[in-house]
Amino acid sequence: MTELTNAFEESALPLRSPATVMDLERLGSFSPTRLSFARRLTRMMFEQKWQASCTQFELNASGHGSAVYRLQTPTHRYHVVIFSQYLEGQRRTDRVIAEAWDLTFCLVEGEVDADLMSAMSANVPLQEAGRQHPKLLVISRANKSVRNFEVFVSALASGQQPDIEYVKEAGYLYRTTAVYGNGKFGIADYDRIKGCEDFQQPFSAQMAAVYVLREFSVQQVEHIARARDSVRAVTLKTDTRRYLGIGNSTGLGMAPFLINHPQLISQWVWARERALAVAVSQLPKESDREKIVALCRRAIAYLADTRVEDEPQRVRNGEAQAELMQVMAWLEQVPLDDTLWQQLLKWAQTQLSLETQELLTTLLIELYPQQVDSLNDAMFADENLDLTPDMPLIQLKQILETHFDWAIHANYECEDARYWFWYQSAEKEEPRLGVRGEELGEEKELALAIAPTTQRVYRDLVELLHAQPRALTVDLVIAFPEHMRVIRRIQTMAATVYGEIRANLWHRDMKPMHLLRAKLSFLGAHRFDPRGERWVRVTFFQGAPLLRDYEDAAAPPEVFDDWSFPVAPGAEFTAAVP
Repeated sequence: MTELTNAFEESALPLRSPATVMDLERLGSFSPTRLSFARRLTRMMFEQKWQASCTQFELNASGHGSAVYRLQTPTHRYHVVIFSQYLEGQRRTDRVIAEAWDLTFCLVEGEVDADLMSAMSANVPLQEAGRQHPKLLVISRANKSVRNFEVFVSALASGQQPDIEYVKEAGYLYRTTAVYGNGKFGIADYDRIKGCEDFQQPFSAQMAAVYVLREFSVQQVEHIARARDSVRAVTLKTDTRRYLGIGNSTGLGMAPFLINHPQLISQWVWARERALAVAVSQLPKESDREKIVALCRRAIAYLADTRVEDEPQRVRNGEAQAELMQVMAWLEQVPLDDTLWQQLLKWAQTQLSLETQELLTTLLIELYPQQVDSLNDAMFADENLDLTPDMPLIQLKQILETHFDWAIHANYECEDARYWFWYQSAEKEEPRLGVRGEELGEEKELALAIAPTTQRVYRDLVELLHAQPRALTVDLVIAFPEHMRVIRRIQTMAATVYGEIRANLWHRDMKPMHLLRAKLSFLGAHRFDPRGERWVRVTFFQGAPLLRDYEDAAAPPEVFDDWSFPVAPGAEFTAAVP
């Protein structure tokens, strides 16, 4: 853990238990908070007075060509370079097997000279098939929302504003299909930005690249509209520009991250839970109650505006709207008291769905920015699973019985408990999910199911301890070398608060969507819309400030920070929070 975490824990407030928080279904109900990496990025850009500008915009009448955007921070300069090309409709797919996209882009450290631009134009559109330059910090690709794109272009070219209902259906003009960093395809590895103050937050470089793509998407449709009719064409209204985000289509490739980075996930969840504890510990004022009621109204309006195709998620959204109305009624009836927030959470735990409970977590954290924002500094970790070979085996047994009781006493022998297996595809080296005994690939199973493996360690430990009461951990490792990886994990994770997802990832009832949503919530994704069991579409930066807002000295601070739960332009609702 970081020193910051330990410092906070010296005077720790009561946190929700890991048994509650790390339940897979609850993780699959998480909503993004103000600590999300997208929210943190716009806050940091405003506070540090980043400058953003378009330095090159060379598109033909159809919008194909290249564009370059400069990001100037107090200490460094970066460029987002975007390549747009014609793509036949039959080749447009969001699957990882795609070989061409409407648009490819990258985030580059430093200057972009003619030689680098030439090399990138030849290779970035090829993605993994190209030879990528090590100055690239991020590389990505995106496809159009075909219907929205044409609706926007046609409306603007005819002098009209597009119907906002289209944005309610899909909140973007482009959706990314993967946003890569950390050495992928030969770009800069993680150590290159590990100590960089601009992008020290996890995934902040990726978020910056996606954020700039949002600006390009609007400029591109305006450019094509002018090319179609230079006389009648108009630009997009500011409120609609802000209401547009950038979509993302992602699948199972994201899921193993939560299992393979337990120390980092523990930090993310700890910071979120600590923020909730800090918020709940505040003495509420009448203005705080008014503010959370206003936030409930905004969240209700946002959910009403949000269209999703997945029927179960649509039901959950509708249930959350109705339950937030109950929250507002409760807040208006219960007398103002020092324990108001504790009472609210206790009532919510028995009366409301997990979806609404976690929405309340988001809203309570939103109430107290000055008290919780510093927790963003705790959302990273030096990951290293260490083996302590001289630990007495009796102590390791106690750790298992205390921290992994949920795993060691479960039944993994029945058919349903061994239903799924995780493997890596040979074609794209991406994680996949197969049905055990029915689908190919079981012999290449990935070791992602920590719970049943932990149980095997425990059983072998008990047997060895019975024969050798004074045995050490090293004796267990020598006797069962196949357990070394998990033993290292068990010993290391015992020092953390969260990190282990309390679920059998083999079980037939395990929903991989819960894993995806948990991670996406920390990135800052909204409009969660599952497409089947194995992939999902979401939207980033909807409601966020525009790049030109950073140049506007008169822009109020809330433009850069208070943009969660955006409400559609023209709705009969005042989005401003008192």
